[in-house]
Amino acid sequence: MIRVLVVDDEALIRLGFTHILNAVGDIEVIAAVPGSQAVRTVGELHPDVVLLDIRMPDVDGLTILANIRRIPDPPVVAMLTTFDTDEYVATALRSGAAGFLLKDTDPEHLPYLVRTLAEGGTVLSSKVTRTVVDGFLDKGAHEPSAVRLTARLSERERAVLILIAAGLANTDIGERMHLSTGTVKGHVSAVLSKLRVSSRVEAALIAERAGLLPPPRDGDTH
Repeated sequence: MIRVLVVDDEALIRLGFTHILNAVGDIEVIAAVPGSQAVRTVGELHPDVVLLDIRMPDVDGLTILANIRRIPDPPVVAMLTTFDTDEYVATALRSGAAGFLLKDTDPEHLPYLVRTLAEGGTVLSSKVTRTVVDGFLDKGAHEPSAVRLTARLSERERAVLILIAAGLANTDIGERMHLSTGTVKGHVSAVLSKLRVSSRVEAALIAERAGLLPPPRDGDTH
């Protein structure tokens, strides 16, 4: 059972996400709280996944994210936003968020996204991905530093990096590459170490900067 905490100051959003996720058999929303109760609730209930609104009137979502990341063995955190051009996207990802969800995400797709987060994958809508990448890159430009970093990877590690950037969890990468999950975990650790990053999202951004990824298509969601 994947245990989820929903953090949003709008009661209607909390109710909606709770209803959608509790309707499937392998996910349980253990609490849905406003921002002021987020960090305390994480410490008390130890959820697997936190869906955290980035813009709340009484508390800054980025501050909550930073405080959650300081908790020993912190949960996976994905940010919720109404805006696909939210200027805080890059900051949140650099601060350890595992992805970004638009609040109008298709309800039928939401459980899949939560499962992906719980399995170690990244979740970024294609619109948000373009916002993040545009914040780091001049269009059409590849950063030499990113190219040099990815050149350190073996052929198999580079293949793993491309699948990480596509948002796949370790189990999905294993199926694609016909590898055990344990072997994939080893490759992922090696990739992060060689790229000198601590998160899969940072690795995905380096892959984008290095020109390893095809341009996103409209309607794609990682």
